[in-house]
Amino acid sequence: MTAKAFSGVSSVFFDAYGTLFDVHAPVARVGGRIGDQADAVSRLWRQKQLEYTWLRSLMGSHADFWQVTGDALDYAMEAHGLADPALREELMQLYLGLDAYGDARVALAGLKGAGLETGILSNGSPAMLEAAVKSAGLGASLDHVLSVEEVGIFKPKSAVYQLALDRSRASEPHQVGFVSANTWDGQAAAHFGFTVARIDRFGLKDERIPGRPAVTITSLAALLELI
Repeated sequence: MTAKAFSGVSSVFFDAYGTLFDVHAPVARVGGRIGDQADAVSRLWRQKQLEYTWLRSLMGSHADFWQVTGDALDYAMEAHGLADPALREELMQLYLGLDAYGDARVALAGLKGAGLETGILSNGSPAMLEAAVKSAGLGASLDHVLSVEEVGIFKPKSAVYQLALDRSRASEPHQVGFVSANTWDGQAAAHFGFTVARIDRFGLKDERIPGRPAVTITSLAALLELI
C-alpha cells in the first residue's frame, strides 16, 4: 500500500455500480415480498448483469446497460421461480434511484475541494447515470459523468478507459486516478495505466488477470489521505 498513491493524479474517476451506488439496494427494499431467496436473487441479478456485458462485448452484439440490467433480472427471477411482472417493474424503477454509499458524497466533495477533477466512468446508460446521480445528490461534486455508450462497448475494453483519459485534464494515464469496487474493472484500468484504488466492499481477492491496484481501501473517505 502506497501512502500517497494519488499524489500525482489530477483527475479521479469512479466506477458507478457497486462503487458509488449500492446495487443490492433495490432487492433489499422489497426483500419481504421475495422472502428467503432475496439475497440470492440480488446476487444472481448482479452476476448476470456483468456476465451479459462481457458476453455481448465478445459477441459484437451491444445493447445498453438498461436492457442488460432487465435481461439479467429476468434470468434471476426465472431462476428463482418468481413470475411477478409488477415486482419486476418495481425493481427496475428502484434501480434508477440507487442508494449511494454513505462515504460517496464525503469523498467526492473532498476531492473537489482539494482541486481535483472528478467524474464517473460507467457501463451505465446516460439516462441511468443521470437518474442515479440526481437521486443521490452527487451532481455538484462531479465534473464528468461518462457512459460506455459513447464508445459502444462495455468495460474492460481499453477504449472505455481511453474515453476518461481523453475527457480529463490529464495528459498521461498515470495522472488519472480510478476507483472501483469491482476487481476486474480496477485491474483493467491499472493495466491501461491508471493509478487505481480498489475499494474493498465485498471482501474480494484480486483477479488472476493483468493489472494491480496501487492501493486497496475500505472506505472512499480514505481517498482524501492518498492525495
